[in-house]
Amino acid sequence: RPFHVEPTNIVSVNDDMQRVTDEASAMNKRIHYYSRLTSPADRALIAPDHVLPAPDEIYVYSPLGTAFKVDSCTDGYGKNSSIVTIFMIWNTMMGTSILSIPWGIKQAGFTSGIILILLMGILTLYCCYRVVKSRKMIPLIDTSNWEFPDVCKYYFGSFGQWSSLLFSMVSLVGAMVVYWVLMSNFLFNTGKFIYNFVHDINVTDIVPGTNGSNKVICPSAASGHPPQNRSVMFSSSNNTGFELFEKWWNKSQTVPFYLIAVLLPLLNLKSPSFFAKFNVLGTFSVVYLVFLVTVKAAHLGIHLEYNWFTENEFFVPEFRILFPQLTGILTLAFFIHNCVITLLQNNRNQENNVRDLSVAYFLVGLTYLYVGVIIFASFPSPPLSKECIEQNFLDNFPSNDIMSFVARIFLLFQMMTVYPLLGYLARVQLLRQFFGNAYPSIFHVLVLNVAIVGAGVAMARFYPNIGGIIRYSGATCGLAFVFVYPSLIYVISLHRAGQLTWPALIIHIFIILLGLANLIAQFLL
Repeated sequence: RPFHVEPTNIVSVNDDMQRVTDEASAMNKRIHYYSRLTSPADRALIAPDHVLPAPDEIYVYSPLGTAFKVDSCTDGYGKNSSIVTIFMIWNTMMGTSILSIPWGIKQAGFTSGIILILLMGILTLYCCYRVVKSRKMIPLIDTSNWEFPDVCKYYFGSFGQWSSLLFSMVSLVGAMVVYWVLMSNFLFNTGKFIYNFVHDINVTDIVPGTNGSNKVICPSAASGHPPQNRSVMFSSSNNTGFELFEKWWNKSQTVPFYLIAVLLPLLNLKSPSFFAKFNVLGTFSVVYLVFLVTVKAAHLGIHLEYNWFTENEFFVPEFRILFPQLTGILTLAFFIHNCVITLLQNNRNQENNVRDLSVAYFLVGLTYLYVGVIIFASFPSPPLSKECIEQNFLDNFPSNDIMSFVARIFLLFQMMTVYPLLGYLARVQLLRQFFGNAYPSIFHVLVLNVAIVGAGVAMARFYPNIGGIIRYSGATCGLAFVFVYPSLIYVISLHRAGQLTWPALIIHIFIILLGLANLIAQFLL
């Protein structure tokens, strides 16, 4: 339709054309990125030929145990506001590690635990900066669609490609093993709660604990070792039925095998995109855990006593030699380095990436610090010792505790929806590298999934210690993605540009040595 062209109209038309161009560019980048996650035959993350992806649909899969979809962007042109970007990073990083933070603080000592959370947050944030900048330091090559493993391949060749795949698989499989252990735990306690409630069983718990309506228990004190394979005893009028239930509903001997019937078929699905719709459960779970911790602390009060280097019956020293166990957990708790570029490339204002990443890390650290400190400080000592804090702090609340029951239900359902997504990502990364196809055949997929599920069942059966699993896998994958690769790439890029200085070299060698020491210490303590 003809119209009189004023200067303001020209500016408006140019702005509209620029927006359309930006929108198309953003959509093409997403199509290209997601298409690289699958083979051409697997359309799970590839847009159909006749449909362009809506610019406000962004899927993010993370090997940390979180997978989510951001359903809306603020500007409608494929870009996120800073608030959405910060929330995406926070939501991705908040994984199962939060359940082990109080135990890690107990292992390190209260004061040193707080200091380590702050220091590890700052260190991993700095290394995350190096990851974000690494792609931009490559000259004369279009790296707009690269992720950090692509950068590793550029600098280190096939070794960088395969080693990044190896460490990525360690983080993925480690997260899936932790999930299996936790799902077994939550399913066991949920089933026990329902059975007791339906049969009106009077609970007589032999596990030491506090009295009153807000009971806290110490399972490890009853067995002399962590309580993962122990069921509490009950009194019931129908002892035969209860004994039969105890036989077939055992935390380590039966329940981990029951999960196979539900989860193994889900892992074999070609596309698990349906489960991404439940990503909001992850946010609800974390918010509910914070609420639970706050309510419990309000009822239990604060129980602290400062003993700087000596132990007593109820309290631990402020500084303990076991502190590397917390640093191993924190390495995975703050681990986002292999997918942070994807999360930030859709930020509307790229100049705010450093600020938004810093704010997200601050919020993550604050959440970990709040949950860990509150649980440790409110743990009732006396009558119980701080040593009773379990690797999963929900184990310190009996199965008939209503609030803990709700938390376990939330977490169980959330993990059962995220687990197939993690399995899908593991399948895509591994099978595509070896066979050029993410779904070469049902036989290949089944063999891989049986191996992953078998690892989870074996750990739930023989080593159901989520704190140990998290710290081992965190220190291992963190050595590559957090400490070594970002530092080496930065040093190499400075050297090639003729800008490398001795202070920069010494600082980044020290960071690499810290990562190596962190890994070695996990096997010595």
